[in-house]
Formats: sequence, structure tokens, C-alpha cells
Amino acid sequence: MGNRILVVDDNDDLRLNVTEYLQARDWTTEEASTGPMALAQIRTGAFSLVVLDIGLPGMDGYEVCRRAREEGLSTPILMLTARDELDDRVTGLSSGADDYLVKPFSLKELEARIIAILRRTEGKVVKDLKVGELVLRLSTASAEREGRSLHLSPVGFRILRILMSKSPAIVSRNELEEELWGDDRPDSDSLRTNLWLLRSVVDKPFGKPMIKTHPGFGWSIEP
Repeated sequence: MGNRILVVDDNDDLRLNVTEYLQARDWTTEEASTGPMALAQIRTGAFSLVVLDIGLPGMDGYEVCRRAREEGLSTPILMLTARDELDDRVTGLSSGADDYLVKPFSLKELEARIIAILRRTEGKVVKDLKVGELVLRLSTASAEREGRSLHLSPVGFRILRILMSKSPAIVSRNELEEELWGDDRPDSDSLRTNLWLLRSVVDKPFGKPMIKTHPGFGWSIEP
């Protein structure tokens, strides 16, 4: 089918059962067991759909979904919940989930929900970001400028996705660090170093810089 599905659950047995079932139906799967790990993988834009449990360590499924939508990520999300209370369903949908499934569920029902969501959202998921001659292909985690392939590091790819999705707006240091690392921020020079590496790939070979520094405010990317 060519669809790539991210399965997020901290229960190892359930996660394994779901991934094995989906793989047997020719879907490609990846796994995550914590909220921060799931959000980082969703940010790559490499998935057709996310199966997301609510009760996750580090950051619950509601927060993962809410942050993804605030960042403009449109990957369809099917939420799994052990609770069938109306408030829980409303919270899930209002945080940006496309549908929900109450545990315990049959794998056949999960498959049917996935197929229905993929059918509804086919063609609606943003696969590329474009600013001038710079293109970021979210579906393949690749980039090019003026037709030339760019070899980005994983962090560089994520910085570029954030800047391009918000272009031409300025993105502050705090906002970039929050989206890249959450509360687990590395030393203060990490962002500066990663931006330098990103510029050496995106701007240096082309003569005209697209990544702009706004002293005291942050960075932006412009055609």
C-alpha cells in the first residue's frame, strides 16, 4: 500500500501485536514508546498515519497531538484510549486527533479505522514545504535547492522544517529549542552549531543566503 505507520504505545506487547498485524497487511511500521519520542518522529513528516496511545511517559498523547497540530503537522492521528468517557473522547478530538479507538479493541477494527482515515485524508497531507527554490520533502525526509540535493543532519532537517513551515515569520531561540528538544535541552551552543552546519549546506554553496539572523529576535527563512 506504500503507507508508513507510526505505532506509539508504552505497552511492549500491545505495540508488538499491532506492528506485526499491520506489517502482515503490507504496511511499513515504526515504533515509539514515549511522548517525546513520538513527537520527534512525527516532526520528520515521514508517516502516513500515527496510532497514538494516550497514556505515555514523558508527555501524554493529548499533548503530543496538540503540539503536532500547533506546529502545522497534518499527519493523521488515530488515538487509543483505555477510557470510554465522553470527556476523554472530546479531549482527544479537540486536541487534533482524526479518530479514536477504545481499548480493548480488535485488530480488525483497528485496520478498518486506519483504512477509513487514510481514505479520507488521501491527498490532504502536506508532503512538501517550499520557500523560493528551496524544497523540503517531508514524505522522504529529503531537501533540495535549485534542483540540487541537500544532505541534512536529522537536527538540521527539523530546524529547516520549523523555519520553512513558519516562513517568513521570525522563530525565536526559545521556540526553536522547545520544538527541537523540549525540556531536555543540550548545552547552549548546540543550536548555534546546528544552525551553522545547516547554513553551510543550504546557503554557502549558492551565494545568496536564505536563512536570516535577526539579532535579539531569532531566525527566519526567506526566498
